[in-house]
Amino acid sequence: MPRSLNHTLALLLASAWLMGTAGVAHAQASAPAAKPAAKPASAPAKKAAKPVKAPPPEVPLPAADADQLKAASMTHIGTYQCEFNQSVEVSANPKYEGYVDVAFKKLKFTMKPVLSSTGALRLEDVKGQTLMLQIAYKSMLMDVKVGQRLVDDCIHENQAAAKKAAEGQGSQGLMGN
Repeated sequence: MPRSLNHTLALLLASAWLMGTAGVAHAQASAPAAKPAAKPASAPAKKAAKPVKAPPPEVPLPAADADQLKAASMTHIGTYQCEFNQSVEVSANPKYEGYVDVAFKKLKFTMKPVLSSTGALRLEDVKGQTLMLQIAYKSMLMDVKVGQRLVDDCIHENQAAAKKAAEGQGSQGLMGN
């Protein structure tokens, strides 16, 4: 009798083990079928999440005072040819008088013109990311947060003409370089 009890117990354990592994095998076999169905359902959810990340609403800029308007009138509007065959485009901001837009590569910054005590014109990014310096014969665009130049030796046609006129007068000591 003990032998038949051992035999019965062994059969029960083997059956239980087979049922357990069969359940795992069944779950594993059905899992891949469930996963592909889940991927298409989750992929549109990710795509739908991107449009929700709209840019923050534009904060209205303060009205330009007389000093800013004067500085804006001194800003060279147009294309600046820069080092390494790059260019910067400066244009009047269409929404706010006394502000300019500076475009470099795929970046665009709204800038507030400010005259410095040295005579240089500073175009200060309203978001505090960049700064464009305009001096007599060249300009440069800087990333002030990183502390490095984005592009240098940018020359507007007015700066080139001023430099040529100064060289013609023999004023090479006042070139601003």
